[in-house]
Amino acid sequence: METSCQSPMLHSPWAMPSCSLTQQPEVSGLGALLITNLLSAIMSSQQQLVGSDLYPKDTNAFAEKYDFIVVGSGSAGAVVANRLSEISDWNVLLLEAGGDPPISSEIPPIFHSLQETDVDWQYVTEPQEFGCQGMVEHRCNWPRGKVLGGSSILNAMLWVRGNRRDYDNWAEAGNKGWSYEEVLPYFKKTEDFKYHEADTPGAETYSEEYHGRGGYQLLEQFKYRSPIVDGLIDAAQELGYTIRDVNGEKQTGFTLQHGTIVNGTRMSTAKAFLTPIKDRKNLNVAKFAHVTKILIDPNTKTAYGVEFRKNNETFVALAQKEVILSAGTVNSPQLLMLSGIGPKEHLEELGIPVIQDLEVGKNLQDHMQVVGPAFMFNRSRSYSLDNKKVLDDTYEYLVHRTGPLASIDILQFQGFISTKYAHLDVPGSKLEETEDLDYPDVQYQHIKFPLNDNEGTKRVSHVTRFTDEIYDAVFGIPNSKSEIYIPLTVLQRPKSSGFIKLRSTDPFEAPIIDPRYLSDPRDVQTLVEGVKVAISVGQTKTMVDRFETQLNTLKIPGCESEEFGSDDYWSCAVRKVATTIYHHVGTCKMGPRSDPDSVVDSTLKVHGVRGLRVIDGSIMPAVVTGNTHAPIVMIGERGADFIKDDWLK
Repeated sequence: METSCQSPMLHSPWAMPSCSLTQQPEVSGLGALLITNLLSAIMSSQQQLVGSDLYPKDTNAFAEKYDFIVVGSGSAGAVVANRLSEISDWNVLLLEAGGDPPISSEIPPIFHSLQETDVDWQYVTEPQEFGCQGMVEHRCNWPRGKVLGGSSILNAMLWVRGNRRDYDNWAEAGNKGWSYEEVLPYFKKTEDFKYHEADTPGAETYSEEYHGRGGYQLLEQFKYRSPIVDGLIDAAQELGYTIRDVNGEKQTGFTLQHGTIVNGTRMSTAKAFLTPIKDRKNLNVAKFAHVTKILIDPNTKTAYGVEFRKNNETFVALAQKEVILSAGTVNSPQLLMLSGIGPKEHLEELGIPVIQDLEVGKNLQDHMQVVGPAFMFNRSRSYSLDNKKVLDDTYEYLVHRTGPLASIDILQFQGFISTKYAHLDVPGSKLEETEDLDYPDVQYQHIKFPLNDNEGTKRVSHVTRFTDEIYDAVFGIPNSKSEIYIPLTVLQRPKSSGFIKLRSTDPFEAPIIDPRYLSDPRDVQTLVEGVKVAISVGQTKTMVDRFETQLNTLKIPGCESEEFGSDDYWSCAVRKVATTIYHHVGTCKMGPRSDPDSVVDSTLKVHGVRGLRVIDGSIMPAVVTGNTHAPIVMIGERGADFIKDDWLK
């Protein structure tokens, strides 16, 4: 029987394909058998897992006018739609290009199985000159959520706010109201933070001063972790790092991160912000509604509606107050440019009438992660896939929502450290002050695979676009010898930036995405220093004695001429295996009109255009220190209040 199922996903031996739950693929082999059993179990428990009417109903009948039209239901858009529809007199239309999240998105460790499916925009970058050198065609994948909840359906559910200095820097750049002390109440407003003193080392540092309760976004720690997580915690302490709440007073150190999860299932913004209000009479949600243009009066420069396609028909929706773009770092600038707001020269090249000349699409920033080097561990007692174990874990999850399937395992263990370059980001500081600055420039995450997990490692390699030669060196050969764990060294303040441009005037054609990864040598230098620290963690006495860790010294193809372990070697390796960690921001930069690169002002209104705001991650002047989902939810909360301030006063 033919299906549209995708290959098993990364990070987990409990992987399943992404396909319709009414279909069951024909499979063979032990790994495939486990996948089939898990898929069958989930099919039989579909009703109990999420219910049949979890999300707002799809609307096909449209009013003549709405007060507000929100484009995109992702990490910010769902928040904006919720908060605006709190005002019963306001009629809100939320337009989403995708549909409801699939059931497989509920299960934490299989989130990557959704990449390259119909809930993913399936973007890829342009061929890169300096980065992505180990990828097919030198292009990196750029997954983005095309679904209710947006990329909060595809992400790893980690809740990281960023650093105090990030927001203070925004404010100092002329963005009034965006300092850390001013955005902290919005983080707290959105949160329903749960913790127990026995959860992790550092639990005693959680403080009501920094965490909110009673908000829509439920946050918990993952209820399962393998022994290697505790080993990594002890290894970090052996090296002198503090185990702390990195969303609290200070960020430098290591932590077991809270996530957007409740009762072992994903708590996306669709579930957190739309499910509780799905029956609000003044909220209208149109799914599979692809917005193609913002309607703007060229004489008054006032946005008055949108044009969109749904069910193979073209519709027009009119906004009496505002149009809000929450379509994300790729789609928001694409829509602005298609509608005549963007760089004048670029729009004229495509024959698009220019309404407002702004640097839309510039300032594109992203965090890059170095995948590797791998550590082999438990070499004398390696765990491999076991049919009974996986079936037991499946049963435990479906009945109790506990066990490995309720967790992202070692990916929940994170760290933030400062390299010798971190002080350069704080004017007037010196190298010896680096640690005291509490402004880390490298983040760590971790993944692991059981012995001979060919399905899991090949899925990682596939969605990362690694060539076969790179796959063998990073995953295949070491994993054939033992279990492996891989530190992911993540650059926090990239000096390289890129751009997004229109490929054509066709709104259904993906735009040009060129992040210009690693075009600034400082990025490579910082990642090299970060990789050295990652290696030192794996080589601590704690890790060697407890898990028999051994560094994989097989050289990355293309770097054979360099001495393994030297700075020149790691510089070469970084350019080969560093890839996106999906934190794309900045393409509709927030800033005062005096900033020639800015697109929106500090209240997120598009410069020079009435009735139009952008409220999503694209407004970030600079990417934050950490995962971007929590800050984008905060931006949604902040933006909604700006709108209320304008219209209710």
